[in-house]
Amino acid sequence: MIDPKHFRDVLGSYPTGVCVITSNNADGQRWGLAVGTFSSISLDPPLVGFLPDKRSGSWANIATTGRFCVNVLGNAQLETCRRFASRHDDKFEGMAHGTSPGGLPILDGTLAWIECAIEKVVELGDHLLVVGAVQAMERAPEGSPLIFYRGGYHRLVDLEDATA
Repeated sequence: MIDPKHFRDVLGSYPTGVCVITSNNADGQRWGLAVGTFSSISLDPPLVGFLPDKRSGSWANIATTGRFCVNVLGNAQLETCRRFASRHDDKFEGMAHGTSPGGLPILDGTLAWIECAIEKVVELGDHLLVVGAVQAMERAPEGSPLIFYRGGYHRLVDLEDATA
C-alpha cells in the first residue's frame, strides 16, 4: 500500500504550472478554481485537459456550462491563485477580468488563455479528467509562469542568466 503523504511528497518533485479554470452561465454567474494539473493532450484535434477533485463545487458548477477557459497564471499572480484555491463565496470579487470570444472570464495579467468546450469527462480515482476541445486561445508576449514545486510556489529562473 502506498502512503498518501509519501505519494504527494514524491510526486511533488515534479514541478507544475498553475492555472485558473473559469466559466460562467447565461445568468452571469461566474466560477473558477485553481489547478496544477493542466496539460496539452492533442494537436490534431486541439485538445487540452486538467484534473479537478471530484468533490469540487466550483467544478460541478463549471461542468453544467459545457465550457471553460484556462487562465495560465504568471509569477506575480500568487494571490489570484490563493483566491481561486479558496472556498470564497465570490472568487471574482475585486478581480479584474475581460472575456474570451465566447464570453468566458479571462483574468487580467495571465500569461495565456485557452477557451474550450468540454469534450469528455472521465472519473479517475478521486479526480476527474476533463478534456477540452480548444475553441480560441492567446498568449501574452512576455512573462514568467507561477510554478508549484514540493508544496510551495516558485518563479522560473533562466539557467543561463542564473550562472552569469
